[in-house]
Amino acid sequence: MTKISGIFAATMSVLNTDLSLNIEKTIDHAEKLIDQGCHGTAIFGSTGQAQLIPISEKIKLLDNLSDSKYKDKHLIGTGLNSLSETINFLKIATSLNFKKFLIMPPAYYKYGDSEVIEFYSRIVKSIPECKIILYNFEKLCGYKFSIECVKELVKRFPNQIVGVKDSSYNLFENLKLENFSIFPGSELKLLKGLQLGCSGIITATCNVTVELSRKVYDDFFSGKEQLYNQKLCDVRANFDKYNLISGLHTFCSQENEIYKNILPPLRLLNATEEKDLLNNLKNLNFTLKSRMAA
Repeated sequence: MTKISGIFAATMSVLNTDLSLNIEKTIDHAEKLIDQGCHGTAIFGSTGQAQLIPISEKIKLLDNLSDSKYKDKHLIGTGLNSLSETINFLKIATSLNFKKFLIMPPAYYKYGDSEVIEFYSRIVKSIPECKIILYNFEKLCGYKFSIECVKELVKRFPNQIVGVKDSSYNLFENLKLENFSIFPGSELKLLKGLQLGCSGIITATCNVTVELSRKVYDDFFSGKEQLYNQKLCDVRANFDKYNLISGLHTFCSQENEIYKNILPPLRLLNATEEKDLLNNLKNLNFTLKSRMAA
């Protein structure tokens, strides 16, 4: 299998006014990001509100996504704590010929490396054809991958454990494994990560920064002067002041009100936060219509 690399958006889920998943618009949103420059997307990551979306709706989306011309460009997240439900969901996905997954360890409970190894071991043994990118985000699940844990998983399952999304940022500078993809979870780490040999990024804000992120990525590999990285970092830093899902839905709703639909307990930014975010982005010449200007 070719090593996974590039600019990936942890794509947003688009909801109807009754808060059910709008499958057609969610797929359309993801595929527009690929048209704009993403090498791929992560469907049903944390940005996609995956933990809050019913499994039945996720399965319906996968069924529709299986007919997509960009099918091979999507990583499939789970957003499930239950090992059994995760395995069952992956079995359905693999039956539709999806092979690449982004999987976070379960939230809420306290555990260590040995328990995490057991969790992923059972997944791999149940679905040996899977290709898993580990999702390292202590803030969300309460566990932070150690370098030793990742190395042990890769040693045991070199054909299945193929990468890591590092949103805790304790791995991307020091983890070195052959033919293994490492994706920092922020545009702030993109250029440094590339310089260290990382594979790209998987981030929430690539839903809106895709053109800038792709330019930084392409300019790095072509040896061009980096004219866009500072703006990219400034944009990300402004979104980082808020819950990213809230900020992204608020920002995108300026163009289409359907993005105002968001699953509780999540919410849109309040009026003060919205004004502050939009004014700061406008001062960076970053709007929905002028995102690429240096």
